[in-house]
Amino acid sequence: MDTQSLAQRFDEILADLDLTCLGVEWVPSGGQSTLRVYIDAEGREVGIDDCESASRELSATLDVEDPIPGHYVLEVSSPGIDRPLFTADHFAQFLGDEVKVVLKAPINNRRRLRGRVVEAAPERIVVEVDGVGPIEFAHADVESARLVPDWEALGYAPVPKSGSKSKKH
Repeated sequence: MDTQSLAQRFDEILADLDLTCLGVEWVPSGGQSTLRVYIDAEGREVGIDDCESASRELSATLDVEDPIPGHYVLEVSSPGIDRPLFTADHFAQFLGDEVKVVLKAPINNRRRLRGRVVEAAPERIVVEVDGVGPIEFAHADVESARLVPDWEALGYAPVPKSGSKSKKH
């Protein structure tokens, strides 16, 4: 299945709703596969109403065009705080932010990377991995990528209890 083509087609459909298609994930399963579509809205957060509207429009198109054989569940979602990165442009939007990347094949014996995006262009992405240094790869080498939420900036980091001191033994 060509998820990139589906994402482009969905982007055309969602434009009428002032939404964009960030990307599409196909999760095959023996029992029931899932077609997950991530949507975004320019300058505002995506709400449940947006997901419902997008789901109705996309479902109608999928019923008519029938690009996917077999049974599956359509799931429409906001990108969330651990936003998936589907394109090199997505990496470029988050320069300096921390990401988790799973590569299709190992680079320097590593398939899983966690670090800060220091460079992002269509032909190369560079992630600074603590203790390892910069790792360079092409976007075509990416199996999946997501932002790592900055819990402190979001106000969810644990706060030490006042008055508590650690004891030394």
